[in-house]
Amino acid sequence: MMLSELVATTEEVAATSSRLAKIDALARLLESAETGEIAPLTGMMLASPRQGRLGVGWRTLSSLDVVHAEAPALTVGDVDRMLEALAAASGSGSAAARHDLLVQLAERATTAEWDLLVRAMLGELRTGALSGVLLDAVVRASGRPQASVRRAAMLSGDLGETARLALTGSAAELDAVGLQVGRPVLPMLAASAATPAAALEITGRASVEYKLDGARIQVHRRGDQVGVYTRSLADITHRVPEIVEIVRALPAQEVILDGETLALDEDGGPRPFQETMSRFGAESARELALRPWFFDLQHLDGRDLIDEPLSARLAELDRVAGGWRMPGIVTDEAEAAEKLSREALAAGHEGVVVKAIESPYTAGRRGKSWVKVKPVLTFDLVVLAAEWGSGRRRGLLSNLHLGALDPAGDFGEAGGLVMVGKTFKGLTDQLLRWQTETFPGIESHRTAQAVFVRPEVVVEIAIDGVQRSPRYPGGVALRFARVKGYRPDKRPADADTIQTLRALLRG
Repeated sequence: MMLSELVATTEEVAATSSRLAKIDALARLLESAETGEIAPLTGMMLASPRQGRLGVGWRTLSSLDVVHAEAPALTVGDVDRMLEALAAASGSGSAAARHDLLVQLAERATTAEWDLLVRAMLGELRTGALSGVLLDAVVRASGRPQASVRRAAMLSGDLGETARLALTGSAAELDAVGLQVGRPVLPMLAASAATPAAALEITGRASVEYKLDGARIQVHRRGDQVGVYTRSLADITHRVPEIVEIVRALPAQEVILDGETLALDEDGGPRPFQETMSRFGAESARELALRPWFFDLQHLDGRDLIDEPLSARLAELDRVAGGWRMPGIVTDEAEAAEKLSREALAAGHEGVVVKAIESPYTAGRRGKSWVKVKPVLTFDLVVLAAEWGSGRRRGLLSNLHLGALDPAGDFGEAGGLVMVGKTFKGLTDQLLRWQTETFPGIESHRTAQAVFVRPEVVVEIAIDGVQRSPRYPGGVALRFARVKGYRPDKRPADADTIQTLRALLRG
């Protein structure tokens, strides 16, 4: 299959807001793929190449100075082999080797193909073809029952391999995919509610548990062999020896545990999320110990538990890992849930998760059985620039550059603005049109990617918190920022300050 066919399909998918139209386009592409192309195609469509970490980032990709091909010549197989070589590059000289491979790939790609490849490698394809849409496309293309395809994807943790099996294997082979100790599964996800009481209205009687500002982990043990995996199923076993030792000491021979981990400060309070994540990405910082909190388990000594109710799973979790349990209570009383939420917040955590006590473990799904409750923080920030959109936002000003006020001049000129992040989340079609019409009228300068504006527009932004970041001069970046709305009633001088945002690092 030519890479240009994937480019055409992603453009078609990005250009429509219809879920059914997206599914149809993706299904047609999958139907025309050869067996060996299905997994690579799936990875690129999800902006998650099947090779995993490639060792390249935006700075490397944006610094390439090449002339692209005028006509399409690359195949999906060509790209997959080059990404394989990129992922395999290691040791002395690996940076130069990756650079050479990227130059070769960029020169063989057309401009449109390279744009897709860059966004796929950076995880920023933004076509609206999320995993749920692509899974439905696999169902459409294969003719297999949705329940069979969904369960295989959940239990294998690999939509690409599931797609290959559904399209080219037998129904029996697809149905034979099951839970395996040592093979991570997609984590169960939570919906959101404004209060614990509102969450209980959704779940009924529930286990109400602390919501940590930590990192999701899934731990597998068979005998003395222990594997620790992240939310995205990356293997971090070698980076977290303390968690390995804790699980190795549990009274079980085979177990799959679900939980979170974070680093604690000297007083036993949670360290910032970024410090916990630093343990996952580098060999350094081993002195920063991680502590696990487990809240579920899917398998125990030959017994699969994912289809059993949460009450049964928690009983086994208490027996096997009671000393490492996530704090929580079982209740159907709003007052008790609210009290636990206040305790969690007072201890420096994010809030609570409310889980229906009779619910099964639905891997990879964000249903209503689990509901997270955490306070939403909002701040008034100043728009510094807007980037031109891609896909269905092509021709519209989209991704906003956001600045906080620096009245004391701690990070620049007193009264100036300090950039703290970007976001395209929460922008409605109406806001996109308004930005595109308005921002050129207050433009200060522009590049090929963005229009920079005079600091005149205030926007209200909701965030889940902040994290340390060397990328921005204030040393802080927004987490999960999304637009709530513009504030024409406020002036830039009324914006929140960088000092206020930095205080959240200590909060």
